[in-house]
Amino acid sequence: MIRLNCFFQADGADEYKDALRAAVSLTEKSRKHVGCIAYDVFQSATRSDVFMICETWSDQPALDAHSATPEFAKFVGEMQKCGKLKLEKFEF
Repeated sequence: MIRLNCFFQADGADEYKDALRAAVSLTEKSRKHVGCIAYDVFQSATRSDVFMICETWSDQPALDAHSATPEFAKFVGEMQKCGKLKLEKFEF
């Protein structure tokens, strides 16, 4: 099983809103992908410019297939235009 924590930090308030919309759209699509165990977006209670996408995948092939989808490229690209992404990966 693979867990990804993807932290996002916005460049500004408008960028935060745009990136959050993209993250929620990606979450809705990703939950339907084969091998997706869990996928959600969490907003920080202490920082108004930060949210986290938490993903759990059954295995690396499922994660690779997810990462190769058009919606992944679209929505991650939108988030990257709005701020910085940092990824943490855990395998267990």
